[in-house]
Amino acid sequence: MFKKILIANRGEIACRVIKTARKMGIQTVAIYSDADAQALHVQMADEAVHIGPPPANESYIVIDKVMEAIRQTGAEAVHPGYGFLSENPKFAEALEAEGVAFIGPPKGAIEAMGDKITSKKIAQDAGVSTVPGVMGLIENADEAVKISREIGYPVMIKASAGGGGKGMRIAWNDEEAREGFQSSKNEAASSFGDDRIFIEKFVTQPRHIEIQVLCDGHGNGVYLGERECSIQRRNQKVIEEAPSPFLDEETRKAMGEQSLKLAHAVDYASAGTVEFIVDGDRNFYFLEMNTRLQVEHPVTELITGVDLVEQMIRVAYGEKLALSQDDIKLNGWAMESRLYAEDPYRNFLPSIGRLTRYRPPQELDVEGAVVRNDTGVYEGGEISMYYDPMIAKLCTWGHTRAEAIEGMRNALDGFEVEGIGHNLPFLSAVMDHPKFVSGDMTTAFIAEEYPEGFEGVDLGEDALRRIAASCAAMHRVAEIRRTRVSGRMDNHERHVGEDWVVTLQGHRFPVRIAADRDGSTVTFEDGDTQRVTSNWTPGDQLAHLTVDGAPLVLKVGKVSGGFRIRSRGADLKVHVRTPRQAELAELMPEKLPPDTSKMLLCPMPGLIVAINVEEGDEVQEGQALCTVEAMKMENILRAERKGIVTKVNAGPGDSLAVDEVIMEFE
Repeated sequence: MFKKILIANRGEIACRVIKTARKMGIQTVAIYSDADAQALHVQMADEAVHIGPPPANESYIVIDKVMEAIRQTGAEAVHPGYGFLSENPKFAEALEAEGVAFIGPPKGAIEAMGDKITSKKIAQDAGVSTVPGVMGLIENADEAVKISREIGYPVMIKASAGGGGKGMRIAWNDEEAREGFQSSKNEAASSFGDDRIFIEKFVTQPRHIEIQVLCDGHGNGVYLGERECSIQRRNQKVIEEAPSPFLDEETRKAMGEQSLKLAHAVDYASAGTVEFIVDGDRNFYFLEMNTRLQVEHPVTELITGVDLVEQMIRVAYGEKLALSQDDIKLNGWAMESRLYAEDPYRNFLPSIGRLTRYRPPQELDVEGAVVRNDTGVYEGGEISMYYDPMIAKLCTWGHTRAEAIEGMRNALDGFEVEGIGHNLPFLSAVMDHPKFVSGDMTTAFIAEEYPEGFEGVDLGEDALRRIAASCAAMHRVAEIRRTRVSGRMDNHERHVGEDWVVTLQGHRFPVRIAADRDGSTVTFEDGDTQRVTSNWTPGDQLAHLTVDGAPLVLKVGKVSGGFRIRSRGADLKVHVRTPRQAELAELMPEKLPPDTSKMLLCPMPGLIVAINVEEGDEVQEGQALCTVEAMKMENILRAERKGIVTKVNAGPGDSLAVDEVIMEFE
């Protein structure tokens, strides 16, 4: 077996590979840019080599720099993770020339499947059904519009060398085809060093289902079931699960067998994924083959018990697969939620900064439940603007889909992240959404269910009562402590009243608290009572409570006169006041937010790529005003209404913070 391998990647996937290598007794080498000098993968590896400035095209994807790190450390093999150089045939070729093993498929398979146009032709020859589209490369925006019209809108504009949602746009008309072509081309060039673009029909209401395959260099191969990846935003997967709630055994077998045919057609050896879109009648169409480890591989590992990274290493060493298709059994259900550094309340735009608090739920593996968190960050670390915004993958397993979902709900409730915008509230909201719970979702789920963006969750009255009762009990504990600290009297509890008014999410709940040594009984105005027990103490940012025998986990912050409570996707200001305080509070005027309607604010930390208007220009609703790039994604900002530009405060090349004013209007 290899004695030392280098991981040509960063973040959570580098940490993931290091864990398996350590288990196998293999030493590891990390590489890092200036921005990652203190990164977790650097700390975990046995050795680490600096390879350049923060931008990936000056460090992580510079083949010569990675090769020099290999020579310096004497690594015998390289695991590329995903993204970066993982599907670059020139990198595989350079390793081969150096006599270093590539922990991935042969160069020929990468070339054949890494190019989406070539892979579709091979798939067609292998008898795999494909999506209608134009296989030839698109030269310019005019040709993109012409082809889009011939195929019929909507169309998908895709980077030939793309992946991870980069270089991909959906166009519904000529203008979007023209803009989408240029943005896809720019993103593809910056992310992959390859700006070739092609266009295919966008199939509406599809499900995105992929098959995991594993092949060795001796002609053996197995498929390890499927993953459902239909919960997507901007073509980027957000939640995955295995198996799919939609497939039957017959369709699963057919998709698995076709996937293996395609793998064998290109002499594939390693772990790989064949992606399909599946319509409502379970007709499936080949999308692409990813010749690497997928981000969502943990859910497959959880339902099969197969360590895919270990298998990749063994195949690269030349071993035969120790598994046959009969050995692959799907056990239980697994969920994966991707924790992104992005603000769901700002249309999921990227967020950067320092993780002032990062406390994942405790990992566990017991009979009936698994919690796993693959991460590449730590409390106090920086989230950089240079790389993908995903910072962790939270996974749960249960005997049934319902158990896996409930495990994920509880794990998300117990995940503490502060200092950056993050999508934990949105992930919690999806776990409670009726369509998701029923398994009735498509890739249009987010667009259909959150058409105006995510604005938080409005909890039902039962949930609000549980939170109100909990906050009343917590407030009482805080008041007792405050009275004790003030030293007013020895019998401090005499000064803490029993009657309170709890207000949250537009509801007003007068309550009375009867406390004893074991907890509090909270009685509402209508006679409803709730028994609250907890070991919460003031200052704790996570409260584990039991309300009428059912567990409840709340993220707790302090606001004047109460708490900021986050639970199940809701972000609530909860005020707990005496009846007289509540009476007076209702007379207070509400503070209005400042008027920014005549300004274009930068919605995220990013780099201005282009300014499309000048001072004095009249703009129309929907007109492109400027382009901002952040975390390798271009975002076109448009006019919300007709107006005249009076001032432009930024230009191409400027780096802006959130809410900086880009331009002003009359």
